[in-house]
Amino acid sequence: MEEFFENELARKFEEMIENNDELYFDTEEYIDIIIYYLELGDFSFAELAVNHALNIHPNSLEIKTKQLEVFLELERYTKAKDLIDELHLASLEDTDFLVCCAKYYSNLGNPKKSIEYCQQALKLEEEENFLHNFIADEYVNLDDPFNALKHYTAALEHDPYDDYSLENVMLCYHKLNRPQEALDFLNQYLDRFPFSETAWYEYGQFFFNKKNHEEAIRGFDYLLAINSGAVGVYANKAACYEAMNQWEKAISVYEEMLELEYTKAFTFYKIGLCYKEAGKLVPALTSFQKSLREDPQFYLAMMEQSQIYEEMGNTKEALYFAQEAVALNEGNLEYQKRLAFLYISGGEYEESLNCLRKLTESEPGRFYNWYAYSEVLMLIGEYEEAISILEKALLAHQRAELYYQLSNCYFNLKNDADGVLMLEKALALDPSLSKDMQQKYPFIKEQVKKIKTKKK
Repeated sequence: MEEFFENELARKFEEMIENNDELYFDTEEYIDIIIYYLELGDFSFAELAVNHALNIHPNSLEIKTKQLEVFLELERYTKAKDLIDELHLASLEDTDFLVCCAKYYSNLGNPKKSIEYCQQALKLEEEENFLHNFIADEYVNLDDPFNALKHYTAALEHDPYDDYSLENVMLCYHKLNRPQEALDFLNQYLDRFPFSETAWYEYGQFFFNKKNHEEAIRGFDYLLAINSGAVGVYANKAACYEAMNQWEKAISVYEEMLELEYTKAFTFYKIGLCYKEAGKLVPALTSFQKSLREDPQFYLAMMEQSQIYEEMGNTKEALYFAQEAVALNEGNLEYQKRLAFLYISGGEYEESLNCLRKLTESEPGRFYNWYAYSEVLMLIGEYEEAISILEKALLAHQRAELYYQLSNCYFNLKNDADGVLMLEKALALDPSLSKDMQQKYPFIKEQVKKIKTKKK
């Protein structure tokens, strides 16, 4: 890697540019310089190198092909097409040119044409692994996993250690719903390459998806025997134990994982969840606290602490951590609901209003957001504001509960005429709610009797 970033030719080229000198590089040297910048992702310098190269070697097909690559990276498709037309007859036996043509049509959303150029390039018997992967990717774009599978498999034959091909072979089998063929393929591959980490990972994932967690663990254990530092695999193995409700074993695996990690917040959080599922609230709380020590802004651990403190009866701490979590993730509506619930449970009705307002704005289609919002407004005596909210709610929900609430608001505001009108609508929509609503809103009790007597 160090040698790559200290490319001697590129260094000389950059010195030439900085000093406004004129150094001579032959065609092959310019090709190396351009490839260096393309691989580095520095397309402006790649273009600069191409322009200098063409000044010295204006008829070089190789440099013009590199120019075509640069045009494609810079998405200059009109210039790319002009250059393809210019080079077409002279470069049909050049793999790099044909790949550029394939990329051009792929980028423009024409996978069939792209595949034609790749097939033509395959006849030259160069870069077969790359070309088969390219063709397979285009078949994926065509939603044709059958042909994609054939070419990913062919790519793997040319390079048996190509993890990209291997992963996509398994993905194609999954899309084709051929689980037994996928397993047969994996077993045959592992017979030939028993130390393939990717293959053992796919083996574990295959059985995890089949809910055969014991066999999945066997696959992950083989992988860890090959590479004990594969941190992510510990998480997969722990997930198997979690799926089997074997919380202590999952915790043990996560603790092994902690020894290898630099950032431990999420793993402590997962350990906390396992303890919580096992009903061990104190160790769970300790793990969530450790998670927050690792990352003081980790809102997932904050909200879990809130829930545990609530279960322990410590509503003050439950509210504090819920507030902190919401402050860090205001867009999480479940967090807003939880915070509103804690405010209301603690009798802090006014503090809950901001949460309830956000819920009605974000989820106007959920009836109970409106119902809870208006209920709290009534609890604090804000009947006029409650009416305004209920009128908005009725635009989306013609529910009897809202009319009962409206009638209560009007009666509290001494507007008996509108109160009766709303109560009549409520009773017409759902008279079975009348008994419960009378208990909640004593103001409507006498009016319900009058309306029923009037009807008789």
